[in-house]
Amino acid sequence: MKVSHYFEWEEYITGGHAQSVDNQRTIMDRAGIEYTPKPTLDADLLHLNNMGPKSLYYAKQAQRADVPVLVHTHQTAEDFEESFAFSNLLAKPMKPYLRYAYSLADHLVCPSDHNRRVIEEYADAPKTVVSNGFDPEKVAGYDDESLRETYLDRYDLDPPVVFNVGHVIKRKGLEAFVETAREMPDLDFVWFGYLNPAGGELDRFLKSRDTKRLVESAPDNCQFTGYVEDIEGAFAAGDVFFWPSKNENEGIALLEAMSCGKPLVIRDIPTYDWLEDGTHCLKASDESADAATAAAEFADELDRLRDSDLREELGASAADKSEEFELDAVGEDLVSLYQRLA
Repeated sequence: MKVSHYFEWEEYITGGHAQSVDNQRTIMDRAGIEYTPKPTLDADLLHLNNMGPKSLYYAKQAQRADVPVLVHTHQTAEDFEESFAFSNLLAKPMKPYLRYAYSLADHLVCPSDHNRRVIEEYADAPKTVVSNGFDPEKVAGYDDESLRETYLDRYDLDPPVVFNVGHVIKRKGLEAFVETAREMPDLDFVWFGYLNPAGGELDRFLKSRDTKRLVESAPDNCQFTGYVEDIEGAFAAGDVFFWPSKNENEGIALLEAMSCGKPLVIRDIPTYDWLEDGTHCLKASDESADAATAAAEFADELDRLRDSDLREELGASAADKSEEFELDAVGEDLVSLYQRLA
């Protein structure tokens, strides 16, 4: 079997989307599946990971050549909102565009049950849920005590540290993160990750005014590190993973935090129906709550996690649950799908 595994605009996209593509290629490497990152019809299957114009072109060509087309539904208009400058405006035409793009697929692969439910409104093509998964090797060094001390010293953090990992965008609950930190001035809050959706040189073009305002107005106990090269350091330094995102297709950073045994405080959104409140995490608020209400509710749950015994109990339960999402577990699902379609 040979797969044309194409990720349009690969050189510009970072974060969970890019990590998902890396994970798929790791799965293929481990399974011995031949693939090329170039779009080509000289393959048994065309797997598209970002439906830009070039991907649309090759999807149409593949249909004519009778090459099966598998499309990953990483993007939805709902997930696109509140991400970067002009994203809310662009989300309106994005939905009909994605409806057309996804209609070109012979089969759609969705990273979560929630994403599949959303995509039902976009296209009638058959759908299979395959988690993005995570590679536990990527965060294997999180329990290195010297690494923890290095990161605590570097960012002047006093445990227990409340932390987040990922792009700093409003949709991921930036306002709630900042306002919750304001409610709890005796705790250190830190967000590790790019201060925009793409990172690097695109920062000043893509960072929205709201993002800039919220970051600049954050209280002294709330800091944003920007990109960190060693992600294990973030998981080593953090004690409670605070994930107030309003909308997610899945959330690889959350899976990684679970793997590290970090207790979770998350927003109560449909994406995380599979996480049991009080067992795998603590849930508060929902996507419709205003920032002040959400901050008060999140502060109540974080306050409970001052108890180190509760942190350990929830973290252990989360770690056990995360095993279902390791690449070796979800990889079988992706390989099976390839074999059915090719």
